[in-house]
Amino acid sequence: MSYKIENIIAESIAVKSKILKDDNLINILKEAVSVIVSAFKNGNKVLFCGNGGSAADAQHLAAEFSGRFYTDRDALPAEALHCNTSYITAVANDYSYDVIYSRIIKGIGKKGDVLVGLSTSGNSKNIINAFEVAKEKGITTIAFTGETGGKMKPIADYLLNVPSIDTPRIQESHILLGHIICQLVEEEYFDVV
Repeated sequence: MSYKIENIIAESIAVKSKILKDDNLINILKEAVSVIVSAFKNGNKVLFCGNGGSAADAQHLAAEFSGRFYTDRDALPAEALHCNTSYITAVANDYSYDVIYSRIIKGIGKKGDVLVGLSTSGNSKNIINAFEVAKEKGITTIAFTGETGGKMKPIADYLLNVPSIDTPRIQESHILLGHIICQLVEEEYFDVV
């Protein structure tokens, strides 16, 4: 069992090492930070969506903005779109689970907002639909996916595709990338050194 534990840890480190060496991914990460800082400075908000573990990660990252990360500071307008269970279950029941995010983006999304979608496969239909509505409304999209980017790759404004096809390793790296964004946005927006 010890060998298996060590192997899992080594696999996680290997994925993060690939990210560290991926200049393109790091440049896209920097661009995502700039886009989010600009959105906040212009009075816009950041919305997050995901399914299952990725929904939990979306909620986690939204809370880092609306709560705090390292610094005692004002709240930033960020929200995970799945937190209203009455809305989610009503829309999924009355329409389709595929439209739970696109429908709310139609309702609350504004030009200049940012929509962050987390999907390890990059093929989550409800997130793809939300990205399509976001594009129509002038909302910038940032996709957190696995290696291929899936169907989200061609429609995302910014693609953070973790170099792995293993769902747990991808999700671990999504939190790493998300935390980097949260820290750098907080530092830049609040001029913290």
